[in-house]
Amino acid sequence: MQIHPHSQFEHRPNRHREEGLQRLLDGLIKTMQRDELVRQTTNQLRESLQVDRVVLYYFYGQWQGQVTFESLSSQEFSILGSTGPDDCFNNEYAALYLAGRVRAIADIELESIQACHRDFLSNMQVRANLVVPILIPRGLWGLLAAHHCQGPRSWSSLDIEMMQTQAKTLATDPNILES
Repeated sequence: MQIHPHSQFEHRPNRHREEGLQRLLDGLIKTMQRDELVRQTTNQLRESLQVDRVVLYYFYGQWQGQVTFESLSSQEFSILGSTGPDDCFNNEYAALYLAGRVRAIADIELESIQACHRDFLSNMQVRANLVVPILIPRGLWGLLAAHHCQGPRSWSSLDIEMMQTQAKTLATDPNILES
């Protein structure tokens, strides 16, 4: 039997590399599973609510976020990557959503909202808006929003309940809790 003094050093980098690759692969799988759940959720909501757009607005920083997912009735309604007005969403609004606020606006032209909020929604072609928070133990992870772009829309209690149920499903998914 021959002992090769370098053989144990040759295997150690491979083992560390394999462990690193496995961690990377596990992370990618979790990300793909999370993304697929969000994609399915936004698609199901858009079809069930019969709206033009359902989006996930994800917070990547202290009240800074962007639209990271969208389900569209037509590509003309795409707002993917939109970040929203910095001066509109502040600690006051964040506190409301942290407390579980649901915001249903039947017609942005008739609703009593801040001008910056109305302009923001109008620029995105929104006429009616339904927003529910996605709350995880760490706080406000994101907002799930349904947009009706072609005219006013009254939101039913069933519409609101459906959005809240889907937001809770997202908020309890292990892949979202870890992200």
